[in-house]
Amino acid sequence: MKKTILTMACALMFALAGNAQTEDRLPFAKDKIYASASLSGLDLNWNKNQNWHMDLDAKLGYLVEDDWMVTGTLGYDWYKHYDNTFKLGAGFRYYIEENGIYIGAGINYLHQNKFDDFLPTVQCGYSYFLNRTVTIEPEVYYNLSTKDFSEYSGLGFRIGIGIYFE
Repeated sequence: MKKTILTMACALMFALAGNAQTEDRLPFAKDKIYASASLSGLDLNWNKNQNWHMDLDAKLGYLVEDDWMVTGTLGYDWYKHYDNTFKLGAGFRYYIEENGIYIGAGINYLHQNKFDDFLPTVQCGYSYFLNRTVTIEPEVYYNLSTKDFSEYSGLGFRIGIGIYFE
């Protein structure tokens, strides 16, 4: 009886050890590449430009360490009654591995006809995995205008689709 229990315990240990070595990498593991497209505006942001506004952002990222990502952003904003805006930015994200929530910060350069601005930004979002690599990412962000704080700073909501490449 003791030999049978010992044999079963050893078999279980070997099975678990073998499974641990073939287990997939963590979702936010080092050296993964990230690409996303996100949409915001649609009257879901609050600043001077309260009229119809929509922006489309493309973001690329690289996980330099587990849970730490550097990002680059390229975006275009459409306004109903103002000049359209081109956006270029860089930042970082930190993921909380247990639940998929992330926090991030960065800076964006904003160019409009006869208007340039730097916008430090902070964001908090959630990565909901649809499968092993594709996510839906709702996010709340705050942009702080360095040119005119009271007129162009704003809080907003964006939703995006992200892909994590091995």
